[in-house]
Amino acid sequence: MSGTTRRFSGYHGIGLVGEEYGSPGSQPVLLLHGGGQTRHAWGGTAATLADSGHHVVSLDARGHGDSDWAEGGNYSFDAMIGDVVVVADELAVLDGGPPVLVGASMGGIISLLTLGEQHTAGRALVLVDVATRFEETGVEKILAFMRGSPEGFATLEDAAAAVAAYQPHRPRPRDLSGLRKNLRQREDGRWYWHWDPEFLNPQGKTLRRARDPERLDAAARALDVPTLLVRGRMSDVLSMEGAEVFLELAPHTRFVDVADAHHMVAGDRNDIFTSAVAEFLGEIE
Repeated sequence: MSGTTRRFSGYHGIGLVGEEYGSPGSQPVLLLHGGGQTRHAWGGTAATLADSGHHVVSLDARGHGDSDWAEGGNYSFDAMIGDVVVVADELAVLDGGPPVLVGASMGGIISLLTLGEQHTAGRALVLVDVATRFEETGVEKILAFMRGSPEGFATLEDAAAAVAAYQPHRPRPRDLSGLRKNLRQREDGRWYWHWDPEFLNPQGKTLRRARDPERLDAAARALDVPTLLVRGRMSDVLSMEGAEVFLELAPHTRFVDVADAHHMVAGDRNDIFTSAVAEFLGEIE
């Protein structure tokens, strides 16, 4: 199943772009990617969930993919939470109820804060390799990758080499067409990552502000919806100890530890990840 592009008006009218799968009127699922990624980061998850009867939207966060870049570099938590609330409310009208929020890394932080602080924007939560505690080495690795290659790449092959160096555990793809979805080719002919560089500038360091354990802990304690935490067993961002802290804060949470998966769980083991999410959705319906 292929998706169709859908446009949303986010917080304060910022233009957001999503990929829509399935038909409105069924249980909605909103997929929220990690920092520096796009709506295409979920592998076959969106199509598989749509095939099982869900209305799925994979959303480009502000400043990412085809969504608008934020005026003044406003990539604050509150602005991104506002985007999720607006889109979730639109889906609730279309589908007759609020969506399940599925968030990876940055998208998971925003989802946790949205449901822990707003309470009305979603009916359930899936956190993908993110909780309230982070391993500094893993976070710094992500930031170093995002800061790298500000001059762009001369070819797609050069971009693929950078990805391979960042994720050496994954086989390098022979077909680079999928990589085009994460890059923009500018007038100079060079390829640049599909996100706003202001995202990491002083007003937009969302990933650094993620390390706010008091706010995240409060959100976790306040969760009152069914929750699933999915961890990559080889993750350098979410340790088992970090997962256990979250499970103590939100004891109703179900937990899945995916073998042979790193931080990008949906990309490393999409089959196991999607099955875990589909099973969770089936149990809460």
